[in-house]
Amino acid sequence: MTGLRYVYAVCRPLGAPLQADLSGVAGDPPRLLAHHGLIAVVSHVPARDFAQEALRHRLADVDWLAGTARAHQQVIDALTAVTTPLPLRLGTVFRDDSGVRVMMEEREDDFRRTLERLAGRVEWGVRVYAQSARDAEDDIRQRAERFAGRLHTALSAHAEDVRLRPPQASVLTEACGQNLLNAAYLVPRAHSEEFVETVDRTKGEESGIHVELAGPWAAYSFVESAGEPWPPGEEA
Repeated sequence: MTGLRYVYAVCRPLGAPLQADLSGVAGDPPRLLAHHGLIAVVSHVPARDFAQEALRHRLADVDWLAGTARAHQQVIDALTAVTTPLPLRLGTVFRDDSGVRVMMEEREDDFRRTLERLAGRVEWGVRVYAQSARDAEDDIRQRAERFAGRLHTALSAHAEDVRLRPPQASVLTEACGQNLLNAAYLVPRAHSEEFVETVDRTKGEESGIHVELAGPWAAYSFVESAGEPWPPGEEA
C-alpha cells in the first residue's frame, strides 16, 4: 500500500508480537520500522487526508479527529501491553520510510535517554473532585483540599515523577463537582498494584468527595525533553 507514513511511537525491539488483527489510523495495520536498534511503529495513510494542508483541514472535523484519535490510541495501548513506547504526537506524518529514519537519526540520543527513563513504567491519572452541597459547600471544599493533599503525598511515594495539571474547568466537571487535584504519576509497573490500592482505599472515605483513577497509559505526560515536544513530522 502506498501513501505517507504515520508514526505512532518509538520503542525498543518488542519482546512479544502485536496482536494480529490490530488496525491503525486509516484502517492500515501498524508495522515496525527498525533503525539503529530502535523501532518506529508506522502505518501507511493517504495523502488526501494526511498531507500537511489536508491534515490541517481534517483536524477541524470533530468526527474525523475523534476516529483518528481512537485508532491512534488503540495502537499505543497495544504497544503498552508488550513494551514501553515513547508515544509521538497525534498526526505525526512523514513522506516515506526515509523521512522516518531521518527523524529517528536526528533524535536518536533523546529517544534513547527517554526510553531508558520510561522503561518498565506507566502513567496513571488521578483527579479529586469536591461535590457541591448547598448547606455545606465550604466545609466540603476544605475537607476535599486536605484530602487531595494527603492523597497526592501518598501516591507520590509510589511514583518516580509527577505532573500537576491545572484543575479542569467547572463547565467540564459539573457532574463530578469542583476539580481540586488533576495529576499524572509515572509509576513502575511493579508498583502499580500498590498505587491502585492506595487510591481504592480512599474511595468512600470522605462524603462529598469523588476520586477518579485512569490508566495505565503510555507515559504521554513524561516524554518531553527540556520542555520541547516530540517532533510533529515534516511537511508532506
